[in-house]
Amino acid sequence: MIISASRRTDIPAFYSEWFTNRICAGYCTVPNPFNRNQVSYVSLKPADVDVIVFWTRNPAPLLSHLKELDTLGLRYYFQYTILDNPRYLDAKVPSLSSALATFKKLSDQVGPPKVIWRYDPIVFTKDTGVRYHVKSYRKIATELRGYTYRSVISVVDFYKKIKKRLQQLDESGSPIIPYAGKPDSHFDLLMNSLIESASQNDMEIVSCAEDLDLTPYGIRPGKCVDDEYILKIFGLNVTHKKDPTQRAACGCVASKDIGAYDTCLFGCQYCYATTNFERAHKNHDEHNPQSPSLIGWYDAKPPAKEESRNFQFRLFGEDRNETT
Repeated sequence: MIISASRRTDIPAFYSEWFTNRICAGYCTVPNPFNRNQVSYVSLKPADVDVIVFWTRNPAPLLSHLKELDTLGLRYYFQYTILDNPRYLDAKVPSLSSALATFKKLSDQVGPPKVIWRYDPIVFTKDTGVRYHVKSYRKIATELRGYTYRSVISVVDFYKKIKKRLQQLDESGSPIIPYAGKPDSHFDLLMNSLIESASQNDMEIVSCAEDLDLTPYGIRPGKCVDDEYILKIFGLNVTHKKDPTQRAACGCVASKDIGAYDTCLFGCQYCYATTNFERAHKNHDEHNPQSPSLIGWYDAKPPAKEESRNFQFRLFGEDRNETT
């Protein structure tokens, strides 16, 4: 089983204590985001986990715990987003200099193949046009040379759930400009420049869940949860089945997401996973690091075959014996 941690929120940035507790406990629970009465038990025991895929804009709080994952024999890699957008788009993300420093520290600790740079999504505004992204991408790629070997890009999508935020940006005079969907000379300039910058810095460049066909530029569709990459990096054969819970353009293979919507605090205006920033702060304030679930307190029994299995776990200095 592949664990996604998480498309729904930034677990390394805001919930690393909870995550470490759940690794020690050997499981977590995930309530169905559309029906909280349905709660899934997810084993986090090393024998049951093939790979953990982290999604983050700030893994710094998790860095000190990675040795624990290594000791347990858990495999993992990071999808690490670094952009340089204006604050009205990305209100509370780390500064570019801080993000780059953390990226390099993480790469030095776990190795460049386990840290993938996401310049994703590409957002067009009056301040972030084609030439802005050409310059921004080149600057970041140059800084990350030797610290990663893969870059992921996509063009921002508009989701109904963020319509209100988009209207507010429009009213403030800084609207997000939708891409028309038909390549033109400006789009050609952008794509060709991104490829050139990636190549010059020894990076492969792929797209993420992109409806646009970027293959004419030499950008193939990528997979963030990638069976081929996992085989290459870890020598491990995992499922080749496409994740049925993701949209058609997504190439990811099946995984189990352990996050929760409306729990990230970064305040990115285009984010599909946070529909209400106030709700996200409320959920974070009420979060209990000792809970089996990321938000609330939802528990569930393991599959019958595991019910008699005993194991030891420790919650930040507290030793317990528990029968699952």
